[in-house]
Amino acid sequence: MSEASPDETLPDAFWQGVNQFNQREFYACHDTLEALWIEATEPDKKFYQGILQIAVALYHLGNQNWRGAVILMGEGMSRLRGYQPAYADIDIEHFLAQTLQLFIVLQQAGPEQVMTVMQRLGLPLLHDGSDENHANRGSNTAISALETDSLQILAFPTLQKVSG
Repeated sequence: MSEASPDETLPDAFWQGVNQFNQREFYACHDTLEALWIEATEPDKKFYQGILQIAVALYHLGNQNWRGAVILMGEGMSRLRGYQPAYADIDIEHFLAQTLQLFIVLQQAGPEQVMTVMQRLGLPLLHDGSDENHANRGSNTAISALETDSLQILAFPTLQKVSG
């Protein structure tokens, strides 16, 4: 599907969703893209769904939900693989490379160190961690199991237009 192009010019709401994603407004991005996804046909439908799933994964990460983040990130990446290198003027290859790097770090970190990964990404906590389900998910001192170098070069996934 790498040579596929959108059925038509994508609607303004798609670009609104891209901006929301890049501004780390993942819940708003989810709402915006879900409305498009419900009405879309292929090949756009799967494209929207892949971005939507990665946005929801990052929302889960902000809630310290490691499992939800890893599962949806993996599913979103799988859906978008066929849209490489670019689709709808979005550099999918670059986006997937950034997302894969974060996915690997999350897998290496495990649920115990999700807060450490979030802090290194500069991702704000969306949940205060006060209930049992979110307690004891990591600490600042838990970084020892992660390679500091990989976190320092970790880029937050962004949706970028193809340069050219």
